[in-house]
Amino acid sequence: MTPPRVLSGVQPSGNLHIGNYLGALANWVRIQHDYESIFCIVDLHAITVYQEPSELRARIRELTALFLAAGIDPKHSHIVAQSTVPAHAELAWLLTCVTPMGWLERMTQYKAKAAAQESVGSGLFQYPVLMAADILLYQAAIVPVGEDQTQHLELTRDIAQRFNSLYGETFVMPATKLPAVGARVMGLDDPETKMSKSATGAGHAVALLDDPAKIRKTIMRATTDSNPAVDFETMGPGVANLLRIFQAFNEWPDDRMKAHFTGMRYGDLKKQVAEATIAVLEPMQTRYREIVAEPGYVDSILREGAEAVTPIADSTVQLVKERMGVYTYTAISSR
Repeated sequence: MTPPRVLSGVQPSGNLHIGNYLGALANWVRIQHDYESIFCIVDLHAITVYQEPSELRARIRELTALFLAAGIDPKHSHIVAQSTVPAHAELAWLLTCVTPMGWLERMTQYKAKAAAQESVGSGLFQYPVLMAADILLYQAAIVPVGEDQTQHLELTRDIAQRFNSLYGETFVMPATKLPAVGARVMGLDDPETKMSKSATGAGHAVALLDDPAKIRKTIMRATTDSNPAVDFETMGPGVANLLRIFQAFNEWPDDRMKAHFTGMRYGDLKKQVAEATIAVLEPMQTRYREIVAEPGYVDSILREGAEAVTPIADSTVQLVKERMGVYTYTAISSR
């Protein structure tokens, strides 16, 4: 029996950090062999805001190497740069034509990003349709995403349902899958906001390629609260965030966390969080350096990924075009 297909992706912008690892990469590594797995580097999403071209190309390769270093198995899972499969963009246009503007205007991420910019490109408005195309292109049954992306996934389901209603059963209805711990890591400097690759503050995040000294410095500066020590009943969001990071890295149950950390002073808590973080990131960094030192290896992984998934993507676009009645060679030749 063919396993269901799983798909998820990350933008190649900013530095990948522990929030990305705990909320996405580690989860992908755990589930990849249970499914037919496709993991995308979504560079078409990244260019909804300006990216310096040479830096974007470098980030794509860096992200691929980090996927591999984290444990994505290229013998089983496909790592794909979104722009190398033209069907992503083609399906996005076809789906745009069946997506009401009102659905897109309700997207909270668009509203937040638009409010923070003087000028907003139309690509940012259409971003959720491209995300829907990414998912529906591969008929993905499972989409492991962070909590902040659940609205986009619901829109994907709405688009699929609308298309199926208009043109006949075409798309698999995707479901979300979230990890039990670590799905939403908050900023170390501001535990009220999610840790972000685009944030510029020096104390905001721990990047996956930060050296141990920098990791310790960043975590030791993390925001806590006015309590002198860990109190699970009254702790603020900063302390809760540090505990969440430790628990996600070590996979401790709640009762062990409470027994170990109750009454611990914050300096000691931060030291233990830092060491737990370093223990996971150092082997990953070693593997990353080995990967990037091998000439042509990263590009070969991306090429093989594109070659493997392109037939799936092209088949979906062909079916969608036939259902919608637009010109296809198949339709002409079958007359």
